[in-house]
Formats: sequence, structure tokens, C-alpha cells
Amino acid sequence: MVNKKSRQEVRLKKHKRMRNTLAGTAEKPRMSVFRSNLNMYVQIIDDTAGVTLVSASTLDADVKSKVEYTDNTEAATLLGTIIAEKAKKKGITTVVFDRSGYLYHGKIAALADAAREAGLEF
Repeated sequence: MVNKKSRQEVRLKKHKRMRNTLAGTAEKPRMSVFRSNLNMYVQIIDDTAGVTLVSASTLDADVKSKVEYTDNTEAATLLGTIIAEKAKKKGITTVVFDRSGYLYHGKIAALADAAREAGLEF
């Protein structure tokens, strides 16, 4: 009998492994991404102080009003530009990208590419 771990268990194990090496500082905070079945959430975090500096999600009114669906690459692209704009207003230009164990593909890649194009460096 095959005993295969679920995709969620594999992702959480990858995330824990990645968090051993990724940490956000005040000069270079961590941009963390979480993806559910219906929405995406992005936070820029200073791990030394334990504070969320900037956050955005597809539940926000400015994102939800501009897209028809909140779970596709179009919404992820818009979310990437919005988080980059909010970060630039706070004076954040460089971040460490934490993909939280998700594959760098599809929505995660679209969000990262849009954030880079909008001015964030990582």
C-alpha cells in the first residue's frame, strides 16, 4: 500500500525548511505569500521586530473591484503591483521573497513578476 503525503503536508515541510534560511530585517524585510483556493494574501514582514509592515490581499476593496475572479493570475498580477506600490510608499525597495513552499509557477510567479516590474527588488 502506498503511503503518500498530501500536497499540503509537503508544502508545509518545504516552508519550514525555507524559513530556516529566510529572514526579514528592517533594511530588507520578507515578502510572504499565502494562497487559498479563493484568495491570495501578501505581507511584508520585519522578522527581527515581529511586525507586519505592509499587507495586501485580493479581499481588499481596491483589488476586488478591479478583477472578476480573485483566484487567477490576473488577480495575482494586480496584487503584485499593489503590494509594490504600498511598499514604495513606506520606503521599502528591496525584499526577500518567501513563496511559502509553493512552486514558483502560475499565480506565485505572476505576483512576483508584477512586483518586480512595479519597482520591488528581490
